[in-house]
Amino acid sequence: MDNKALVFRTKYPDKYEVIPRSKYLGEVKKGVHEVAVYWGLDEVRVLKNLGVRDVPSPILRDYNWPGKYKPFNHQRETAAFLTMNKQAFVFSEPGTGKTLAALWAADYLMKQGKVRRCLILCPLSIMHAAWLADISKSVVHRTAAVAYHSKGERRKEVISKGYEFVICNYDGLPLIAETIAKDGRFDLIIGDEANAWKNVSTNRWKVLNKLITPQTYAWLMTGTPAAQSPEDAYGLAKLINPNGVPRFSSAWKDKVMRQVTKFRWVAKDTAHSDVHTALQPAIRFTKAQCLDLPPVITTVREPELTPQQVKYYRMLKDQMLVQTAGETISAINAAAIVNKLLQISAGAAYTDTSEVVEFNCAPRLRVLSEILDETDKKVLIFAPYRHSIDTIGAYLDKEGISNRKIHGDVSASKRTMIFSEFQTTDTPRVLIIQPQAASHGVTLTAADTVVFWGPVMSVETYLQCIARADRVGQVGAKVTVVHIQASDIERRMFKQLSTRVDSHDLFVQLYNETLAETKIGV
Repeated sequence: MDNKALVFRTKYPDKYEVIPRSKYLGEVKKGVHEVAVYWGLDEVRVLKNLGVRDVPSPILRDYNWPGKYKPFNHQRETAAFLTMNKQAFVFSEPGTGKTLAALWAADYLMKQGKVRRCLILCPLSIMHAAWLADISKSVVHRTAAVAYHSKGERRKEVISKGYEFVICNYDGLPLIAETIAKDGRFDLIIGDEANAWKNVSTNRWKVLNKLITPQTYAWLMTGTPAAQSPEDAYGLAKLINPNGVPRFSSAWKDKVMRQVTKFRWVAKDTAHSDVHTALQPAIRFTKAQCLDLPPVITTVREPELTPQQVKYYRMLKDQMLVQTAGETISAINAAAIVNKLLQISAGAAYTDTSEVVEFNCAPRLRVLSEILDETDKKVLIFAPYRHSIDTIGAYLDKEGISNRKIHGDVSASKRTMIFSEFQTTDTPRVLIIQPQAASHGVTLTAADTVVFWGPVMSVETYLQCIARADRVGQVGAKVTVVHIQASDIERRMFKQLSTRVDSHDLFVQLYNETLAETKIGV
């Protein structure tokens, strides 16, 4: 009604008298009445609680969706859903734009005076690359900071400065939880990659649970809820929908699992339905449902370099200063040095005698686990160095994730067999591929995620790697590409690859940029 009120028909008009800004319009036919309710956020929430279905959020009328990107339809729907549900789940697949939808919803609630400050909890690898970057592309009028430092006091300083959005890695929350509670203005908590809180016995879960009160807006997001076991739903439900699960986790296990031997439990036939009921209210979009998304969605993960990697990376940059000494370096020499920096970043460097010097790259491997946890489909990992392939394979074996390796020492007949298994059977779940060994002519559409362990050396190879999954027959309709980048040289190379810059002079440019950073002490 004039875009100001919602008019609906009901058999029981009296129950809507509890809404102050409502009006009875009369009986339209025997036993059917019309009621008008002001189209405001508080009013539509009451309507939803009274059982009126499909009540539209006023964000769809009032909000101007700031930023450089126009929201997709599924992002508008997700943001509207969040404004209507104080505590809720978003289970949309990776690459569907959950981050922006949550930021727009948070900004709208801030404009409505419902939220003063927002705490965002996420893995270390996406604090800057996803959340802070998306804030700068959308709600740029809001203040934001990352609360991350080796010293807890420095993190607390960020809290005390009053930023409207504060981003923290979830393992860092215990360091600032008391400060957040004392501040009293963090009305909204967003938890990204929420499987981190699936276990109620962990300190990570207990700290977050203490911060979430009935008055707190709390939105948990993951693309794969309870993917490994129905038991994993308990921790998530206990945070958002505690009345939807038993008081004790043992009772939940008995509800969704059946013991077949002394040490083996399997999911009951009713487990899927029980998990769905417990993890409510929730919204989910698959990439296939998001018809307005581009066919390839690129995301970034930024693990930290280990102290050992930082030490040798800086040593090599210092040597670059000595080697040039004012002279012009050739493209061949520049490529060799850039390649060495990339090797250190990826976890292993090769000496002039082809020996391998290993570096601890545990943060990078943890990021790989995060990526795999966020999709229930198959994954391609392109790793440019042979030793990296072996490191990844050993890690996945330890984690119990089925995988196969494709590199120059794998015969053509064996590659064909592995590719066929990957496409037609449940295992392997992951292929770890040396780009040169499978970047042309191979169809691997059983995977909907392509991970680059590090940059490849040409745009052609980069595009061909993505094309293994991005072709007719793609299981997820869309492909998510993930860049893992930890060092300045990797960030620059991925940027060049993404913008399709391919030139023999590129390595000299990268070399000179890295050299300039060294001269100013970076």
